[in-house]
Amino acid sequence: MAVHGIKRRGILLVLSSPSGAGKTTITRALVEREPHLTLSVSVTTRPRRAGEIDGKDYRFVDPARFEKMVHDGDLLEHATVFGHSYGTPRGPLMAAIESGRDIITDIDWQGTQQLQAKIGADLVSVFILPPSMAALEARLKSRAQDSDEVVRGRMAKSSEELSHWDAYDYVVVNDDFEDSVRRVEAILTAERVRRLRQVGLAEFVNRLRRV
Repeated sequence: MAVHGIKRRGILLVLSSPSGAGKTTITRALVEREPHLTLSVSVTTRPRRAGEIDGKDYRFVDPARFEKMVHDGDLLEHATVFGHSYGTPRGPLMAAIESGRDIITDIDWQGTQQLQAKIGADLVSVFILPPSMAALEARLKSRAQDSDEVVRGRMAKSSEELSHWDAYDYVVVNDDFEDSVRRVEAILTAERVRRLRQVGLAEFVNRLRRV
């Protein structure tokens, strides 16, 4: 996307949080509100949930296909979470960034670290914190997607996930959904005009000086 004719490099905006803290809901809201923001569709081996669409929510693949993608270098990052594998396809994401389009994804800390190592300054990371652990547990139970045993497992893992908050560029406490979305939108707006992303800025300034 170019503003005032200034070519810009795109952004990969990553949201992470413990399960139930709101990263996926905030991600979807941003995609709906931001016309120049596209969701990165991850590949996964987990079963499709009710209402999910293959190619829109995830690309659902079997374990053999996933392992081939890993072997061929087709994934920028991959991890196994709660017995299922997830990964970010390399080709579509890098093509978008190089053409100036912004991409958003919600992944865990492991995936964020892998992406940071691969794409560096193209990545902007945001960690979403719950207002309390009680609120987090209530959110997990209200989804009615997982058994009580799975909910207990996710809560047990949350403490470890929370310990990685300081590895992120920004941290947002999701105590009010609309306010949280606005804060992440503000981060995106600011990052879009960072000097290092505006790769056509020198040419634009030179044109101004010649007038």
